[in-house]
Amino acid sequence: MPYTVNASILLTGLPLLERPAAVGAAGFGGVELWWPFPTATPDADEVDALVRALEQADVQLTGLNFLAGDMPAGDRGLVSWPGREEELRANLDVVTAIGERTGCRAFNALYGNRVEGADPAAQDDLGAENLHLAAQAVARIGGTVLLEPVSGTPAYPLKTSADAVAVIDRVASEHGSTNIGLLLDVYHLSVNGADVDAEIAAYRDRVAHVQIADAPGRGAPGSGDLPITRWIEDLRAGGYAGPVGLEYKTDDADPFAWLPRGERAAEPAVAR
Repeated sequence: MPYTVNASILLTGLPLLERPAAVGAAGFGGVELWWPFPTATPDADEVDALVRALEQADVQLTGLNFLAGDMPAGDRGLVSWPGREEELRANLDVVTAIGERTGCRAFNALYGNRVEGADPAAQDDLGAENLHLAAQAVARIGGTVLLEPVSGTPAYPLKTSADAVAVIDRVASEHGSTNIGLLLDVYHLSVNGADVDAEIAAYRDRVAHVQIADAPGRGAPGSGDLPITRWIEDLRAGGYAGPVGLEYKTDDADPFAWLPRGERAAEPAVAR
């Protein structure tokens, strides 16, 4: 599976439960989602409806975010957010259960913004503990927690791969959790001013998932200036064998026109 479509940012003109079918109809075999429910612990019928939509579309859920707060309002995760520990921890078993039912084994844990009035060191202590608990939860099904640098939110403290890897290494050292990997999103890294070629060279063995969008604009590959083809080829040549997540914004009638249909679910493929 060379590509997986983030159906939380793409195909937004459709109701969420119709998007997996649209992904399949476009020729893709995989879909990833930000947390798709308004609460940490949705009702069973809500989860059943999502699982049924994936099954009926015959697409694989390849990635799922843990509860991340109110994303449109600027929240970027609960992992290091003091006072929301119980909400996040209640979400861990729900995410794991969805992963077990769908075969999803990659789970993105957005670290969270710095909170006004909170001690950053205390937030990082909490973040390490919560990442450990998340890793423990998904380990029951052979899952991996993903941690990513993010752009566009000054209060989010992880800006580079080195920032994320330092947290990952801390959790492994202090808590023994090793099923946490780097989510390398070339858009976020580029917007943050990182040397993406250097980051790939330095951290390719830590990459557990890849996401792409072009810059400026966070549009489809080819809409901006980023050498996405080269980066994906470099990652593939270095051993990355997982899907590349399409996490971009577009109002185009065909959001996937840049990618020939025959390359969407065939091996090998690279962004053009």
